[in-house]
Amino acid sequence: MTPGPRKAAAYLGALAGLSLTLAACSSGADPAAYPEDDVEIVVPFAAGGPTDTVTRMIAEPMAQELGVQIVEGAGGTVAAGQVAAEDPDGYTVLMHHIGMSTAPALYGDALAYDPVADFRTVGLVTEVPMTIIARSDFEPDTLEDFVTYVQEHESEVTMATAGEGAASDLCGRLLTSALGVEVTVVPYDGTGPAMEDLVGKQVDFMCDQTTNTTTQITEGTVKAYAVTTPERIDALPDLPTTAEAGQPDIAVSVWHGLYVPAGTPDEVVEKLTAALQTALADQSVIDQMAGLGTTPVELDRATPEAHTELLTEQIATWSDVIGTQGG
Repeated sequence: MTPGPRKAAAYLGALAGLSLTLAACSSGADPAAYPEDDVEIVVPFAAGGPTDTVTRMIAEPMAQELGVQIVEGAGGTVAAGQVAAEDPDGYTVLMHHIGMSTAPALYGDALAYDPVADFRTVGLVTEVPMTIIARSDFEPDTLEDFVTYVQEHESEVTMATAGEGAASDLCGRLLTSALGVEVTVVPYDGTGPAMEDLVGKQVDFMCDQTTNTTTQITEGTVKAYAVTTPERIDALPDLPTTAEAGQPDIAVSVWHGLYVPAGTPDEVVEKLTAALQTALADQSVIDQMAGLGTTPVELDRATPEAHTELLTEQIATWSDVIGTQGG
């Protein structure tokens, strides 16, 4: 899909190396007339991954509501900073996950943007459950047994992750922190190779999203212990929750939300929020998310207020968890 003139300029700016300083003024566009051009949603993660998949699900119904095309833009490690530096006019939107709340603790002064000061929230999209899984021949059979085993053999146990800051890394940090153990972390370049080695019995366990683990669990190529949500999920009805297994502190989901640069006018944010809510109420979106073991958030959480509240709470939570573990 060929982007309009506004988007073409944005692409060229990205290639030239954007300043990561927040743009101080808008492009002069009339907020009341928004949108007059295509809207770009930037996804700072690999194509085909969970965040990319969720973005594609909501893009079409949002576009229909707004009356324009939505172009899904390529991301990268500095994508959030690039979006923060764009004109605050609503034509460049960021889709990000829980990593928006963990970045300050993980990267400190090296982080080129402030997740709260440099953005306005549009609304939450979905919360993807996490699952605690292990190689199929790992000795423990229940989460209770798993906890005891890991606490007694922590120096021998290996935990796979998809790399620092990935959902599996964050869940693993929370898990080991709750259990008070230090296991050997084996970071991979993405979920694919991590899962391959787990299935191949090269590592002991992993904590990752249902979008990445449901197939392996249902096919029996890995052993599953629990889902990290307050209630069981429809996609894996026989899998107990961590609370049911006596570990209520191990509660985490990979939430996704939409952001625009700080300074974006209220009228523009309101239109984007309305389009998001329309998408989340679309039955095709609901059905597609169900296939990934998740659901859209309730519409009263697909708002800037609910999104900002969760973001600030999670920044504090992960600052404690990651700070305790030395980043």
